[in-house]
Parts: sequence; structure tokens; C-alpha cells
Amino acid sequence: MADDLTQGGPVLAADGTPLKASLNKAMRKNRIRALLLVAPLFIFILFSFLVPIIDMTFRSVDNWQVGTLMPETTKALAKWDGKDLPDEPVFVALIADLQAGAESREIGKVGTRLNYEKSGMRSLITGSARKAAKLKEGPYKPLVLKMNKRWKELETWTVIKRNTSPYTAGYYLNAVDMKYAKNGDIVRQPENRRIYGKLFMRTFAISLAITIVCVILAYPISYLLATLPLRYSNLLMIFVLLPFWTSLLVRTTAWIAMLQSQGVLNDLFVFFGLVDDANRLQLIHNLTGTIIAMTHILLPFMVLPLYSVMKTIPPSYMRAALSMGANPVVAFVRVYMPQTLSGIGAGSILVFILSIGYYITPALVGGTGGTLISNQIAYHMQSSLNWGLAGALGALLLASVLALYMLYNKIVGIDNMRLG
Repeated sequence: MADDLTQGGPVLAADGTPLKASLNKAMRKNRIRALLLVAPLFIFILFSFLVPIIDMTFRSVDNWQVGTLMPETTKALAKWDGKDLPDEPVFVALIADLQAGAESREIGKVGTRLNYEKSGMRSLITGSARKAAKLKEGPYKPLVLKMNKRWKELETWTVIKRNTSPYTAGYYLNAVDMKYAKNGDIVRQPENRRIYGKLFMRTFAISLAITIVCVILAYPISYLLATLPLRYSNLLMIFVLLPFWTSLLVRTTAWIAMLQSQGVLNDLFVFFGLVDDANRLQLIHNLTGTIIAMTHILLPFMVLPLYSVMKTIPPSYMRAALSMGANPVVAFVRVYMPQTLSGIGAGSILVFILSIGYYITPALVGGTGGTLISNQIAYHMQSSLNWGLAGALGALLLASVLALYMLYNKIVGIDNMRLG
């Protein structure tokens, strides 16, 4: 204001408005324009990435079925101490909910949810609902106990009461091979049912192995692409990019034809006398097939970051090291390789995260010994329809990836990772 007064009034723009107001208006228009430019990307990320993750996380703890479809039983069990079988009021409420559920045809959802906690609960609930529809008057406790012997078990009522809560940790317990015991304590699953912990460990081990193999194979390829003359490197780059122009399913099917016992590779091994015809190698439907097929699919994702970084390294650095007395091996290890670490880091984290989420290739070539945790998530989403468990497994996988990402950032540093 003081400057305006000393100059005889505010500075005006060409249209006669104060210059400060005109600048603010122009800056506001630029911000709105920039917001409109990024709005489509933001909306895409919101609905294709954030919303599914939020929905998956909510499903992993959502437990609406019993509390919503059996409201009277939920209220009656709130006063039950859990030491002995419930009293008559609980059975009255149970019959009312079973009759209402049978009439609305929604009682099956309750049985399905409880069956995830205790095997046989679906048949118990649906069967009792059909019988409850014929009951006219009480007392209901002796009638219910005669319907099925499971109603005499304290564990049945404990499972029902535990699942009257709108939220549950049961899916996460199952995802880490834990469960609720009969008395409500959290215990480990029996040895023959501990599958998810092994699958998580196998997933991370296979992903790490694929990443290491990709680094070993991609490094010389990228070095060759970066040092060859442009006319040759461009031709070779076409072969690197060629897999992107072919369907993933087609590439996986091709590996099935190559790796099977009567496939191309085994025929070549027999032809050159490396193996006997009666002892052909088992390269498919196991861990070996998964690693081979996924390495082929993910190798370009390692080559491209490495190539883009190597292309920026001046050749004069190696010549300078050689001129100062270093032999080619020492010059390469001490001068050239440290400058490619950012490319190795970028390619490694890209390949590792992508390999964790693959499920088509392991499902087709992995068999029982080469499947990953993603295959179990797909199974529960598509076949068993246990979306809560699928959400819990997905949330744990996401949390594991984020934890590894933070560890990578702490050790290597994301700022040191670049794509060129």
C-alpha cells in the first residue's frame, strides 16, 4: 500500500484493473487449467486403483451377515455368558430369525459365512431353517436340540455369537494360518491346513529368484544394446520389445509346448544325448516351469531400465580408467558397474513387484509346486467366493510389498533409482 501511495496510486493492467488482482486472476486460471489437465488421470487412479484397494480392505473385515440377517438372535446372545447352552429366549429368537430368513431366502448367506469359521454350519443353518418353518409354538429349546446334534455343542453357539459383530479378524487369522479354538482362544491351524504361510514364503522366494535371474541375463544384453552402433542396437531392441506385442497367454502356452516331457527342449536334450529318452526332464507343472516362464516374460522389464541407464554413461570413463593402468575387468567392476546400480535397482523393484502379483503363468505352468499366493486369491474370488479371505490375503500381500518398498528405500534409497 505504501508503494502504491508513493507512486500516485495502484499500478493498473492494460484493461484498467489493478495489476495485483490481474496477476492473481491469471494464476488462478493457470491452477484451474492444470487441475483440469490432471483430473482424468486422478479419476482413473481413484476408480481403478484406490477404490478397489479400499473395497478389498473393507471386505477383509466386513462381517454383516449374521448381525443383519439374524437380528433377534444377535440381541439375545449379547446376554449369554458362553458357559452353558443358551436359555429359552435365545432359542425363541433363533426360530424367529430362521423363519424370517427362510421366507426371504437370505438364510443361506448366514450359513455360508458361518461355514468359513466351522465346517458343517451351512447345512446346519439351512436345514434348521426348513424345519423351523413348520414350528408353530414353543417351548423351542428342546425342539431345536432335536433338529440337529450340533445345536447341543457349545462351539456352535460360540461361533454364532462371535460372528454377530459387524467386523471380524477371522479372515486375517485364516490368512496367517491361525484360527479360533473352541474356547475362543487364537491358536495355529493343524499342520495339514497351514498353507498360506508357505505360499507367502514361496511367492517371495520365487519372486526374488526371478529378479536375480533377470539381473544376470539382462545385464549383458543391456550392455550390448548400449555399446553397439545405433543401427545394430535398434535392431536388437526390436527383439527385446517383441514379447510386448504377443499375448501373455500365447507366450505361456508356447512355454507349455516347449517344457513338457514330449516338448521341444526335452526332444533337443534327447537328440544331443544329454538325457535318456526314458528319463526326460520334468520342466513343467513345478517350480522350475514357473521360474523359466516368468523370467522370459519379465526379462524386458529389467532390460529397459538397465539399457536407459547404461546409455547415459560416457564411454570416456572406461577409456580413462584403462589409460590410468586398470585392466578391463577392474575398470568395468570399479568404474562402470557402480554407475549402473540405479538401473539395477529400478529394474529389480519393477520385476519383483510384478512377479509377486502374477497368477496366470503360475496357474498354467506351475502346478501344485509352482503356484503363488495370487493363485489362492484368484481361487477365493472366483471359485470359493470367500471374498473376505481373498481380501485379507490381498491386504497382507499389499502390506508386505509396501514394507519391502520401505526397506528398499531405507537401504538403497528411492532417490538413487532412475530409469535413465
